[in-house]
Amino acid sequence: MIKSKILVVDDEEAIREVVSTLLEAQGYDCSSVGNGLLACEYLEKNSVDLVLSDMVMPEMDGLSLLEWERKHDSDVPVIMVTAMHDLSTALEAMRRGAYDYILKPFEKDQLYLSARRALDHRRVVLENQNYQRNLKQLVDERTAQWKGALEQLEQSYDDTLEALGSALDMKDAETEGHCKRVTAFTIAIAKAIKVDSILLPQIARAAFLHDIGKMAIPDKILSKPGPLTAEEREIMRTHCDIGYNVITRIPFLREAAEIVLSHQEYFDGTGYPRGLKGEQIPLGARIFAVADALDAMISDRPYRKALSISHARDEIQRCAGTQFDPAVVEVFLAMPSTLWNELRENIGRPYRLSQLRTA
Repeated sequence: MIKSKILVVDDEEAIREVVSTLLEAQGYDCSSVGNGLLACEYLEKNSVDLVLSDMVMPEMDGLSLLEWERKHDSDVPVIMVTAMHDLSTALEAMRRGAYDYILKPFEKDQLYLSARRALDHRRVVLENQNYQRNLKQLVDERTAQWKGALEQLEQSYDDTLEALGSALDMKDAETEGHCKRVTAFTIAIAKAIKVDSILLPQIARAAFLHDIGKMAIPDKILSKPGPLTAEEREIMRTHCDIGYNVITRIPFLREAAEIVLSHQEYFDGTGYPRGLKGEQIPLGARIFAVADALDAMISDRPYRKALSISHARDEIQRCAGTQFDPAVVEVFLAMPSTLWNELRENIGRPYRLSQLRTA
């Protein structure tokens, strides 16, 4: 076993030798110096487990040494040795942080007991510190494992979204890529509005899945080249409710479901399916409405070529207050026109959580 190291500080050489001899006989490793100043020099170069110091010494007394040691290494216990007439000084040392005091002349058993208790205290303190360090390391490791598991879970979420979006693209080939583009546009506007980052994933997921309900719409209606009849329009309008009913059953998509349900609402209350008005419409749906209209206008359609971004901006501005939230339109118009083509050209997986949090 490693021997506990004790520093004996006393200006009387005979006392230093006696105390050191007694403690070494108990299995301790002892060193000794003649005053507090020499003790400071020794402690700056050597580590010890206990300091046993006289109170009255030349150059630096016991109280000054105690004060220095509390700053140098507060975990090392200090036992003060004092004569009976210096008892009040010993008590003052206790108030200043000394572990114990011994009165001269002392019995060797008293010396052993006090030293053993102080070293036991030191051991407990070090064990507690080691426990705290190990606990912190364990917590850090478990936190890293938890974050890794969460990232894997979020990755599986996004893989699910991509699969659903791919299925929708296969259903409606004419608008292939629309889900990814409108998601990129929606998130760009949401970030410009400074939407809480916690809300971005659910807004992104809702934007990406906004038309998922169209998978239940008959192909003859969904792919009809001409205008829809009134009856066909009513059937088409059910895609909002259908999409809501589909994704609200998926736990990680429940928060996005309300946006999916509301993505065809108009700011003036003339939209569907519930005729919501103004701020009754979820913010994510109000942002999405602008992004969706933008992509629809600047993309090719079977019945027309893509319109210019400037035309789309003018049309969105014209419909502010009716179809669109004026506050969202104001932010959209302040964004550079070149951004939208840049996003279209660099479409990847804009709904990825890792990208949403770092972009």
